[in-house]
Amino acid sequence: MRNVYVVGVGMTQFIKPRATREYNEMGLEAAVKALNDAGVTYDQVQFAACGYVYGDSACGQRVLYQLGMTQIPVINMNNNCSTGSAALWQASSVVASGTVDCALALGFERMQRGSITAVWNDRPDPLGPVNEVMHQARGKDEKASDAMQIFGNAGRARRNPRHLAQIAEKNHRHSAKNPYSQFRDVYTLEQIEQSPMLFYPLTKLQCCPTSDGAGAVIVASEDFVKKHGLENQAVQILAQEIATDSPNMLSADSIEWAGADMTRRAAAQAFKKAGITPNDVQVVELHDCFSANELITYDALGLTAPGKAHTLIDSGNNTYGGKFVVNPSGGLISKGHPLGATGLAQCTELVWQARGWAGDRQVPNVKYALQHNLGLGGAVVVSIYKKANGKACQPRTAYNPAVEARTITKEDFQKAASKTRAPILDAKL
Repeated sequence: MRNVYVVGVGMTQFIKPRATREYNEMGLEAAVKALNDAGVTYDQVQFAACGYVYGDSACGQRVLYQLGMTQIPVINMNNNCSTGSAALWQASSVVASGTVDCALALGFERMQRGSITAVWNDRPDPLGPVNEVMHQARGKDEKASDAMQIFGNAGRARRNPRHLAQIAEKNHRHSAKNPYSQFRDVYTLEQIEQSPMLFYPLTKLQCCPTSDGAGAVIVASEDFVKKHGLENQAVQILAQEIATDSPNMLSADSIEWAGADMTRRAAAQAFKKAGITPNDVQVVELHDCFSANELITYDALGLTAPGKAHTLIDSGNNTYGGKFVVNPSGGLISKGHPLGATGLAQCTELVWQARGWAGDRQVPNVKYALQHNLGLGGAVVVSIYKKANGKACQPRTAYNPAVEARTITKEDFQKAASKTRAPILDAKL
């Protein structure tokens, strides 16, 4: 298998659902930004994997035809909240196999307001088996979504609600420095604890908001990197593993209902493949859909010993000045969670961190970066990144996209669009 490198990233601001933008407009913006970041046009893209959860068939084509109808393979996928990273795994796998030299992973979402609910009520629920186990063991709360109950029950197993509030306080504080975050307000620990209780021990400020947004990543082979002079900005995907649930999901352990075992498997495989340990990592983007999931994921990823996740919080080793910086972007809790885009936004943040572009949220001395993106039902993707070389690089744009969120211009679009196949330009620019 060949080495694979991230050479271009881009994302939109994450915004409240149904605000002002359509999915094809947001998807185009993210794709254009990633292409311009890589300094290539859509003609160089040989394969595209497009992720979204809420949308009709072939939405990926609807987005990408705006850049040109080049007849490349376009795959659409839905893997719940891990959809964006699953698209990235697909794109990087196609490059690693030698099938293509340049691929695009694109994720976008336009969501309904309020808590996530089932769309299809006339067929079996994919989460039905674990929900049945949970409801029999813990009862059912008619006011809370099943996902909130799964993660809330996992939080109850850790027995100290304050640790969950401390995680939320950290992530809200981090988000204040991220121009792409849906929410950038900073809250005290007491404000988080005293916000409305949604499902004990989870208060409103410990739960991610539904969001609209898009993210895109260009991956390429080493030959492509050298041919296009991208060595200084390339970030290598040292390892990327996808895993699904084990039978532990149906056990009596509420932490396992939240997919902890598939995280353990993917993380162990990723670290083995990368040839490093969790102690070598400096920065982590972790799937904190609820503060409880961040807590139980610390030891599932190996950042702490089993059952000792709380020590990472008590010691301050999950934020700036500590051993790891977890969710410098603000995480899902503050940045937002447009399901198809989330994993690609995580990758984008880590690439900016690896390049040293992140401004006043920059993590010092980044050598290795770790990404965790989980979807119930279930699937998890764990990725480990390292900058290809230690040389500095500067943004190709007139501004630093890591610290300033701008929409694209017609000039940006024209740089990225196909030069051989006429695009269908119907999105707002």
